[in-house]
Amino acid sequence: MQEIERFKEAILKEYPRMSLEDRFSFRCHKNVPCFNHCCADVNIFLTPYDIIRLRRNLNLSSDEFLSRYTLAPFDKNLKFPVLMLKMNEDELKACPFVTAGGCGVYDDRPWACRMYPVGMASPKESDSRGDQDFYFILREDVCQGHLEKQDWSIREWITDQGIDEYNEMGKYFKELTLHDFFLNGGTLDLQKMEMFFMACYHLDRFRKFLFESTFFERFDIDEEEKARIKVDNVELMKFGTKWIRFALFGERTINMKPDRTKLKS
Repeated sequence: MQEIERFKEAILKEYPRMSLEDRFSFRCHKNVPCFNHCCADVNIFLTPYDIIRLRRNLNLSSDEFLSRYTLAPFDKNLKFPVLMLKMNEDELKACPFVTAGGCGVYDDRPWACRMYPVGMASPKESDSRGDQDFYFILREDVCQGHLEKQDWSIREWITDQGIDEYNEMGKYFKELTLHDFFLNGGTLDLQKMEMFFMACYHLDRFRKFLFESTFFERFDIDEEEKARIKVDNVELMKFGTKWIRFALFGERTINMKPDRTKLKS
């Protein structure tokens, strides 16, 4: 994790900052010499929406997907739980979804895979060069796609790779990870860490928490919203964001029923 933090610092300080209209050259295809080489020994952080899409593609429950395909890096400096894609335990440390013909889950590949070789960064508040998100290009020695002659703007790349939907869904998680609670030095104890993890990543367990308890007797949830979160994982993810902001950050994103003044187990 320290190596990743150093990389983030380097991006903020050293990488040229690009806008949506800036252009670059890149193309990846089966005939490029490095095809599939970038799909091994790499850190791919998974967002809650990534997991929803991958689970649906593989027809797996939360338990099955999380246990088979993810790992949670431990670092004492982590402010909230994060998940990474678990690489194969072989010499190459290849992605479990890569095949000789390319990505086996291509239509539902994670945000990080769609973006490559484009990166996006959110500067820290202390960054004097501005606080707006910016884009940058990752140039790695192994990648020959940069030598291809196909030209893109960042905006064109985002559209072509189907990233807009991922960005829209990613806003919910981003609002949590960049919340003032964390920026102002707030920390989560073990119980709150577990709640954060459940509401973001383990949606099957979160749904049971809601529907197999007295939750809806205590909180004033619209019946239409209740019906949606019962069957729709995206709607459940969005509701999980509201719950975290209520339960962990103390925001009034959910209303308690008038006769309930204390949260009971």
